[in-house]
Amino acid sequence: MRVRLRALSDGLSEFYAGPYRAAFQRAARDEDDLFMMLVMGEALGVPNPASYHTLELLPVMYDRFHDWHRRMGMERSPVEGLSCC
Repeated sequence: MRVRLRALSDGLSEFYAGPYRAAFQRAARDEDDLFMMLVMGEALGVPNPASYHTLELLPVMYDRFHDWHRRMGMERSPVEGLSCC
């Protein structure tokens, strides 16, 4: 009985969320891009009042930096000290 209810629940979730999956992924990607811009803002020359707190996040963001700057339409890395290409 529990397995059937789980299968029904999964099916209904797929039925309702399936058509909007691309929109959800696009919204999540846009949110990640904004977060990346906030964290990397100081390195890009944008004044950031919270730069002290975002310094801790830089090592995590470096792994995703290449994908981000390519998605933003930049051929090369905009940060002088960071060459990922």
